[in-house]
Amino acid sequence: MTVTHIPGSKSVTARALFLAAAANGTSTLVRPLRSDDTEGFAEGLTRLGYRVERGTDRWHIEGRPTGPAATDADVHCRDGATTARFLPTLAAAATRGTYRFDASAQMRRRPLAPLTEALRTLGVDLRHDEAEGHHPLRIAASGIEGGELTLDAGESSQYLTALLMLGPLTAKGLRITVTDLVSAPYIAITLAMMRGFGVEVTRDGNVFTVPPGGYRATTYAVEPDASTASYFFAAAALTGRRITVPGLGTDALQGDLRFVDVLRRMGAEVRTTADSTTVRSGGTLSGLTVNMRDISDTMPTLAAIAPFASGPVRIEDVGNTRVKECDRLEACAQNLRRMGITVATGRDWIEIRPGTPRPAEIATHGDHRIVMSFAVAGLRVPGITFDDPGCVRKTFPGFHQAFAEFAEPACR
Repeated sequence: MTVTHIPGSKSVTARALFLAAAANGTSTLVRPLRSDDTEGFAEGLTRLGYRVERGTDRWHIEGRPTGPAATDADVHCRDGATTARFLPTLAAAATRGTYRFDASAQMRRRPLAPLTEALRTLGVDLRHDEAEGHHPLRIAASGIEGGELTLDAGESSQYLTALLMLGPLTAKGLRITVTDLVSAPYIAITLAMMRGFGVEVTRDGNVFTVPPGGYRATTYAVEPDASTASYFFAAAALTGRRITVPGLGTDALQGDLRFVDVLRRMGAEVRTTADSTTVRSGGTLSGLTVNMRDISDTMPTLAAIAPFASGPVRIEDVGNTRVKECDRLEACAQNLRRMGITVATGRDWIEIRPGTPRPAEIATHGDHRIVMSFAVAGLRVPGITFDDPGCVRKTFPGFHQAFAEFAEPACR
């Protein structure tokens, strides 16, 4: 049996950084993810005037309930979607200040409109400098009264998360009615973490009520990243090995751990305890049809191992993956076809036929999840290469070394 230690969750680390910055007092994050995205988020907080001390496995953040110490700042959000969506929302709550936000070319292409329109509805003076609904943007902050909002979060749950976390920083709180929501488990993460920082959100169906009053500082342990764990779980299922990931058990916050349920449906044996998850397989996988709307970050993982199943694999309701770091649905289809696999796609689905993949250079489109997913396929297809293997630094800088260490016994 292989025990693999997965780095901290990107989603949890980003939320914890926001909440700690907004809290009254100094918070400590235990085992946060250290990657380009989270380092960029911490750097952004520093640019806004927050005190952030980054140790090896503990980060200390001095919170400011009244908003950034800096009254004028330029923040570059790099490639991070959470950085690019959460930090402008945090800055908007400042009592006074002018803040400019920009991001990488890749992030500039990704949409922001539902979030920035919601902020404008709340009275925030916000302007997009080039393309409406995209970075770069600027905010002239003067505090937020709060009130009622209607939000379409069918494109990204991060819009709703940003506004939920903003609520306690407003004078009157927020009442948010959601018309559509994708990746709903991420909202469960947000609500649980807000509770950990002292704020209880009330939910009645699709209506979320967030009280004013602010957050309290705390010590918060970041659990391993479930999306990253999916590559190792899939590798075990594909190669007939057994792997255990500690720190992801029945109490895990992240919905992406449900990827192991997909593997179970395909024939893998899955065991989840209070503090770990184990996947074991004989190396034979069945085809299936699966709705992955709520765990769409793991769609590429499944797509990459789908050719090795005994029947077709059809993944449905993943239209939102077209507006991630790249069009992930099309990127998966393109690369599988390069490998000689028959693939069909639609607006929000992909169907992959069984086949014998051949080696190919994977077009990564600068997307860390495309690299890590097709690295799993490489366990059965020697000779797979990547045009940009280094883009894994976004969430897991040490991925290639860690995966090579895991894969070595399977390759002997």
